[in-house]
Amino acid sequence: MDSSGDGPGPVPPAPEPRRGGGRPLTANRVLWRALARHRLRLTGGILGLSGHQAAETLVPVAIGIIIDRSVATGDPGALGLSVLGLAALFTVLALSWRLGARSLFGAIQQENHLLRVETAGRALDPRGQRSGLATGELLSVATSDAERTSDVLRDVPSFFSGLVALGISAFVLLRIDVPLGLGVLVGVPVLVVLLQLLGPLLTRRAGEKQAATARTAALATDLVRGVRALRGIGGEPSAVRRYRESSDDALRRTLRAATPLGAHRGATTAASGLLLAVVAGFAGWLAVDGQITIGELITVVGLAQFIAEPVQLLGICGQGIAVSRASAARLVTLLTAPPVVRPGSARLHGFRELRFDGVAHGSLRSLDLTVRAGEFVGVVVDDPRDADALLALLSGRVPAADHEGELVVDGVAVSEVDIDELRRTVLVETHHVTLFEGTLRDAVTSGREVSATGLERALRAAAADEVVATQAEGLDTEVLDRGASLSGGQRQRIALARALLADPPVLVLHDPTTAVDAVTEEVIALGVAELRHPATHPPGADDPDAGGRDERPAGGDGEGPPAGGPRTTLLITSSPALLARADRVVVLTDGVVRAEGTHADLAATDETYQRGVLR
Repeated sequence: MDSSGDGPGPVPPAPEPRRGGGRPLTANRVLWRALARHRLRLTGGILGLSGHQAAETLVPVAIGIIIDRSVATGDPGALGLSVLGLAALFTVLALSWRLGARSLFGAIQQENHLLRVETAGRALDPRGQRSGLATGELLSVATSDAERTSDVLRDVPSFFSGLVALGISAFVLLRIDVPLGLGVLVGVPVLVVLLQLLGPLLTRRAGEKQAATARTAALATDLVRGVRALRGIGGEPSAVRRYRESSDDALRRTLRAATPLGAHRGATTAASGLLLAVVAGFAGWLAVDGQITIGELITVVGLAQFIAEPVQLLGICGQGIAVSRASAARLVTLLTAPPVVRPGSARLHGFRELRFDGVAHGSLRSLDLTVRAGEFVGVVVDDPRDADALLALLSGRVPAADHEGELVVDGVAVSEVDIDELRRTVLVETHHVTLFEGTLRDAVTSGREVSATGLERALRAAAADEVVATQAEGLDTEVLDRGASLSGGQRQRIALARALLADPPVLVLHDPTTAVDAVTEEVIALGVAELRHPATHPPGADDPDAGGRDERPAGGDGEGPPAGGPRTTLLITSSPALLARADRVVVLTDGVVRAEGTHADLAATDETYQRGVLR
């Protein structure tokens, strides 16, 4: 119902907190789900990386065999065959890596995309979500946490390939000398288990670091968005202090996370080096004693040196899985967050009436108000909180349990209406304009296919055609994120044109002309009235100079109301130009209706209205 969230299509419903037989979604389930839905690519990656590690393991074995059977014997034929065999081994090594890495890269990128779409869909769900995450944190979850979670598709196959390398190494060492092989078989698993003891600490510290970084990013986003306001009130020093404190906290947590991370990597390197020294020393003693050949000694030393790589790989993979689990836990925080509202499934068949029956929410107290189809109703509030409460209720953002009384659309409580149906029926254009990056055309159409005539008339009604005319490339002019390349008044007019082009049965506008001059405000007031309510405001009726100009309303082609029935407009404003076009004006004081009548009557008889509206 809020036009600022309009996009090219409906947002898919958010995932429910429980998956698979009612089991709760957890960080481990997110990781297992990623592995399961990419099992074919994962299998290819495991086979490819394992083949690469196996080939690397066999390189020192092949060199040892060449030394014993070709070099030591001086047989040129055997040496030639050995070189060819070694070349074939390196070919397998290279191709295995290429195929395995390519398969895993595709799986990682696809999972990253799926997680980004899933988290974005949850963040944009019209039902809202109670995750407690700020906007910047949501961005961090949908980007960096999604990426780190999908990295599990790289770490798990790498872990398996490391086990393959260690298994082949142990087998070869057992064939050369049983005690030597047993030492590797026993020592390496113990070493890996000991290294994994740091896993829970790594997960916890990584989660704290990600959360602190996300909070700092959220604060930076808010400060950049409000930098002009901060300068206006002299709040820059306070904002800088807040950001410095948040950034310092993020730095401290990053350093805390780096401490066990460094200890883990250092322990892995030291342990693998110690293992190399022990194995090489024992093998050298066996060679001196004549129990193994020179080729076998070279094989043992080569394998002992190589073993350091899979041992480190196992440690790094364990560390990577711990980080992925921490990021997955942050994803779960968002994905399992309960919705703010739980709309029903009732459908609406047209629109006849919108009714507040004793509604109390925020500053509103037992509000009774009825708006019928085809009406153009102005609402004047003494307290801005009344406007905020009205907009929240009409946007469907307030759970039924959080307000008293009933807000009813065509006899159906808003809480029982399907959310997409409600958004199609009642569209709220808030005072705070949100424009997305793209062209002016995209900003107005929200990516929908529209007729050139409809677009032109919506722009004209909102006085946005003047904005387009001042741009060198017209509707193809690029607009920066949040409309930063436009002035406040230009953004307001483009947003209003977007809302008018959507042509909902009920359009709610909140102060749509606060950033434009009086002349433009009068043009907008006339344009909105003629476009939305041609029956009561025929083209040119309020303009004696209209003459023979084409003043047909955008929505109805100059021949009565737009298709689909009469349009209803609810305008929350204190602009006399806009209120003068309304069929009636409702004045809210202390959260209840204090007065009601036409703008002319209220301006003539109500002193409070005169002070608040006439200027």
